[in-house]
Amino acid sequence: MENGNTNWGQSVTAVVIKDNKVLLGRHTYGPGKGKLIVPGGYVNIGESPQQAIVREYFEETGIIIEPKDVIGIRFNSHDWYVAFTADYISGEPKSDHDENSEVIWLDADEALQREDVPELTKKLLESAINNNSSLKKTPFRSAEKNSPYSLYVK
Repeated sequence: MENGNTNWGQSVTAVVIKDNKVLLGRHTYGPGKGKLIVPGGYVNIGESPQQAIVREYFEETGIIIEPKDVIGIRFNSHDWYVAFTADYISGEPKSDHDENSEVIWLDADEALQREDVPELTKKLLESAINNNSSLKKTPFRSAEKNSPYSLYVK
């Protein structure tokens, strides 16, 4: 949901797995229309990627999450896209009836086989399941007081 404060060059997503089920939403527009994808969206100006994915998940699914490790980064000529793993905290999945028409917990193995789950979502899900190549959030202290920086390393 665009609010006039959107940074169109930065977007985020997260893979949330609970009891071997992944949370997916059926997208309602663009190239992903009709596909089951991991929720996500653009970062607002002044917002960290972690704050953005928590907001996006809640807006689109009603689920509260906690982002963990970076499992993927996609760059192209007009923006970047960071994918996290995230822990389920609370909430019941519900559609926002805007960006998605349904939100479901789907068996992770089934999601990897379905034709209505796009390749990008499958690659991110595989990365989250394997968890052997993710960048881990590493504590560090920046020279700047109250720094918004995060460090992710292998």
